[in-house]
Amino acid sequence: MSCNYIRNFCIIAHIDHGKSTLADRLLEHTNTIYKSDKNQLLDDMELERERGITIKSHAVQMEYKYKNKVYILNLIDTPGHVDFSSEVSRSITSCEGALLVVDCTKGIQAQTVSNLSLALKKNLVIIPVLNKIDLSHYDSTYEKAIDDIIKLVKCKKEDILHVSSKNGIGVKNVLDNIVLKIPHPNGDKKASLQAFIFDSLYNPFTGVELLFRIKNGNMRKGQKLKFMSTGKIFYAYEIGILKLKRIPKNMVSVGDVGYVISGIKNISEVKVGDTITDAIHPAIKSKDEFEEIKPMVFASIFPINSDKYEDLKSSIEKLQLNDAAFSFKSQFSTALGSGFHCGFLGILHMEIIKDRLEREYGIKVLITIPNVLYKVFTKDNKVILVKNPSEFPDIEKFNKVEEPYVLITIIVEEMDIGKIISLCIGKRGTIIDNKYYLTSKKIKVSFEIPLSEIIFDFYDKLKTISKGYATFDYIFIGYRNSDLKKITVLVNHEKVESLSILSHKSKAIFLAKKVCKDLSMVIPKHQFSIPVQVSVSGRIVARETIKPFRKNVIGKCYGGDISRKKKLIEKQKKGKKRMKKIGKVEIPSSAFIAFLKVKS
Repeated sequence: MSCNYIRNFCIIAHIDHGKSTLADRLLEHTNTIYKSDKNQLLDDMELERERGITIKSHAVQMEYKYKNKVYILNLIDTPGHVDFSSEVSRSITSCEGALLVVDCTKGIQAQTVSNLSLALKKNLVIIPVLNKIDLSHYDSTYEKAIDDIIKLVKCKKEDILHVSSKNGIGVKNVLDNIVLKIPHPNGDKKASLQAFIFDSLYNPFTGVELLFRIKNGNMRKGQKLKFMSTGKIFYAYEIGILKLKRIPKNMVSVGDVGYVISGIKNISEVKVGDTITDAIHPAIKSKDEFEEIKPMVFASIFPINSDKYEDLKSSIEKLQLNDAAFSFKSQFSTALGSGFHCGFLGILHMEIIKDRLEREYGIKVLITIPNVLYKVFTKDNKVILVKNPSEFPDIEKFNKVEEPYVLITIIVEEMDIGKIISLCIGKRGTIIDNKYYLTSKKIKVSFEIPLSEIIFDFYDKLKTISKGYATFDYIFIGYRNSDLKKITVLVNHEKVESLSILSHKSKAIFLAKKVCKDLSMVIPKHQFSIPVQVSVSGRIVARETIKPFRKNVIGKCYGGDISRKKKLIEKQKKGKKRMKKIGKVEIPSSAFIAFLKVKS
């Protein structure tokens, strides 16, 4: 089919604005699926259904008849959460247009604005869609939502489509607008092959399966192909298009969205975001620049059962193939055994990886407290990248430390702005901008804030303060000087590096005292007293003592001289002292798990 009859589009929406439900209605209206009890068909993960979010981008092809001509509509579904911005970026790169879906009861949200800006940078045609018009309070709120869309997209009121994804109202109008307004793909069939990889997955029988969008040229079954960023060569053993199931083809051409089964078994050879070209007549330059996705948050993953290490390794490798933003390397901890130090885009991303390991692969894991990547400038003019507090050098060995900063954008109701500003300033934030946004009742406020301050409870506190109405988005803006302190735990006068924490100077002593007190409650008693000390940059600032088990040695002394009892007690004390010198404190993994909850 000519690429003139192909339309590639994605759906941009905030969480819970009806994106997945609208996708269901589009599939039903084009007879790609039949109406059934199963909703959110493209959200095929159990986690996606439970949380009500899209985690992975999906692709599906529909056929729609418009004025006696059949059009191919390729929908590349996108996540909505900020932690999956890399998925959104790749989906947008594969399209020429986007549906901007806005809940008429909630209006424009921060992450909607962020994803829309990505689409506009790629020159995508935006079709605004006002969703959930069937709700009872639609009449009183939809005019405000319309005004927000007009100001944001700079469109006319009549350009906004009114739909109800739940009831299927206005779906045909959406499909007509996709055909009429979204341009067909531009590309040269005669040029060398350039196919952009927007996703991949691992099949234990066929190896790595790549999902792509062809920008130039053609791909044929059996063709010898090459990755442009790595130079690795492979063969197209099977190619085809993506409906709800794979449909094999002998050739796919410009504008097509499809898959290729490569036979590649080594997962590390594949990089999502790369471009495929012909190995014999390769393209000179990639049409889309390949960008390595850089993790922002780091934490270690250990199997609860040490016998599951190899299973965990295999599972993590498969997850990395399906999630290009996830990185890992082997690590060993004296307390927790063998595991992996992993990189994530954010806290939600980390939670999703943990849940997928436990649900999809049946491996119970422990995740340590997340950290960000710090830059330490040593006195011998070297730069050390610190991902783990245990790697942080002593204070006399470095000149300065830099930590990552992000620019956060919060959209909030006017009545809550004071509390929001107090929250951000308390997190070491600096206000950059504060102005009314779209309407006179909403305020858009921007802060520059350390990434380490927003990866824990920031989002929860933001939602609590605003009663769930505030939304926020963030982008990385670079590294800044910071006065960081290393908090070190000593148990029985021995350092336990696995329990080290990095904290800003302003909070270090408070956190050290809290950690000391809470840790003394989770370490089990021994036969001798155990001192628990916490130091900040080498100086002890807190101490607690775990009292020993004590046998009542005078319990059988019913009478006699008091000196006999004192003699027995002194003998017991001397024994405890000798035991303390040679005794070793074993910190069980259960104590580490409890400690991680304390630090969270």
